[in-house]
Amino acid sequence: MCGIVGVLGNHEAAPILVEALKRLEYRGYDSAGIATVNGGTLERRRAVGKLVNLSDLLVHNPLAGKSGIGHTRWATHGAPTVSNAHPHQSGKVAVVHNGIIENFRELREEIVAAGLKIETETDTETVALLTQMHMAQGDDPESAAKKTVARLEGAFAIAFLFDGYDDLMIAARNGPPLAVGYGTGEMFVGSDAIALSPLTDRITYLEDGDIAVVTRTSVAITDAKGKTVTRPIKTIQIESTRIDKGGYKHFMAKEIAEQPGVIQNALNHYLTEDGEIVLPDGGIDFTKIDRLTMVACGTAYLACFTAKYWFERIARLPVEVDVASEFRYREPPISNRTLAIFVSQSGETADTLAALRYCSGKVDTIASIVNVSESSIARESDLALPIYAGVEVGVASTKAFTCQLTVLFLMVLKAARDRGAITSAELADHISALRGLPSVINMALEQNDTVRAAARKLSQARDVLFLGRGQMYPLAHEGALKLKEISYIHAEAYASGELKHGPIALVDDTVPVVVMAPRDSLFEKTVSNMQEVMARKGKVILISDAKGLAEASEGVWASIQMPSVADALAPILYAIPAQLLAYHTAVAKGTDVDQPRNLAKSVTVE
Repeated sequence: MCGIVGVLGNHEAAPILVEALKRLEYRGYDSAGIATVNGGTLERRRAVGKLVNLSDLLVHNPLAGKSGIGHTRWATHGAPTVSNAHPHQSGKVAVVHNGIIENFRELREEIVAAGLKIETETDTETVALLTQMHMAQGDDPESAAKKTVARLEGAFAIAFLFDGYDDLMIAARNGPPLAVGYGTGEMFVGSDAIALSPLTDRITYLEDGDIAVVTRTSVAITDAKGKTVTRPIKTIQIESTRIDKGGYKHFMAKEIAEQPGVIQNALNHYLTEDGEIVLPDGGIDFTKIDRLTMVACGTAYLACFTAKYWFERIARLPVEVDVASEFRYREPPISNRTLAIFVSQSGETADTLAALRYCSGKVDTIASIVNVSESSIARESDLALPIYAGVEVGVASTKAFTCQLTVLFLMVLKAARDRGAITSAELADHISALRGLPSVINMALEQNDTVRAAARKLSQARDVLFLGRGQMYPLAHEGALKLKEISYIHAEAYASGELKHGPIALVDDTVPVVVMAPRDSLFEKTVSNMQEVMARKGKVILISDAKGLAEASEGVWASIQMPSVADALAPILYAIPAQLLAYHTAVAKGTDVDQPRNLAKSVTVE
């Protein structure tokens, strides 16, 4: 959520800032703004809504200057209005901020007592006002910014720009990511490498507690103790940060279509030609592990929930799965023979990072499954496993989810082999099925038109139920989550066997029920529950393979045929129709598929 970009450049900053902010749109936002220093004078422009509104404003009211900061805001304190939009300015300082200042009310009282006026509802304004107060007391910009940061409590990434200083920017990080980019006679600041990639391929990631004093030719970084430190400069792969729709109407459609390729990419990184599973950095010795704790948020949590079935059934390892936002607050006891796995697409999810830090020093090994190898979660793990999904722009995760599942399944097989839970022949069968997965997913994508037809029907509903048994139960949750995220239709998921224990009271001829039921050992039981729905005039959309549909599709409202796949891999395959169903329903309703209301791609505050 929220995106920050800063430029100390050799060219007009405004168009560069707006273009960089466009690359941060995927994070989610509801207003945007920029500020520049021109001839020593600090000015700003802000607008509510999409970046095109800010661009229109700049056409009619241009902003000159070669130094500037920009921001896309996702509202926390205060509604999305122009006055609440960033940058916030007080006197000779402007700031952009990602995060939450938890002690802003206390600081406000101090600021008001000093005679300064509060003009917005935001916590961020407090940062600008406090800095201005210090400058009014005689501090130079660097001292004022550092004194201000020292007073802040909470999670924040901040960039400061000052009136009268066109070769100075100050950046501070405590939680949300922030990076400094190196150019030739230019310097940049950004929330991530994606924003900076058109400007430079050399970046430094700030650590928590860091404050960077940036000019066009230098950066001086001090850590949380005020000690001067050197952070490594990383060379980023520009191709890995490329963002375009590739001819698709939406990023989500493109990312759904990319899944066979990115899953193949992940398999290539973890599987040798002779079928050996190779984890990075020496891997994990699963013979030392008695149990697993898996922690994540949102779709990543559902990847963990799915993997729980795999780890317990195939590797015979007991697994506890937790929502990250609840995990550390219940203070769970953890044995030192526990493997803790944290899953996050961005690698910056605040709740997941906090849970990781809770486990640090308590468990045998901390492993993370991430899409950004230089992220905070990756850096603070004993072992980081990239999923190689490439940049995912759509807020509703698709290819990251199936790549997370693929990497988790490889971990399951490694654990099972290490622990002697499967034979060499069984392992070979699983590996063979994995190698065929991209081809099977391609076949599933060919059902696009069938899914679109079902989605047109679904788009008229106000409430939808999803049912699944066994390892398809987490996939029912994923289907419901995707549908409500982008179509805004209320959707809930239930284990099929729980239908009679309450949810069946909701079933009538206005409530579609999506049943995810590959022809596996639980199929008959799932179909029995489906028949109970149909007996009460429920409209069933059955997703199954050819054999399952031949046995059970009579009388259903709509059916979607999946190719046959090895039982264990069905959750990865059946993610495809779940994604397509949500996508086409959202398109039919005319909602914003890639940037649904109120949602952010990367949740970097609790």
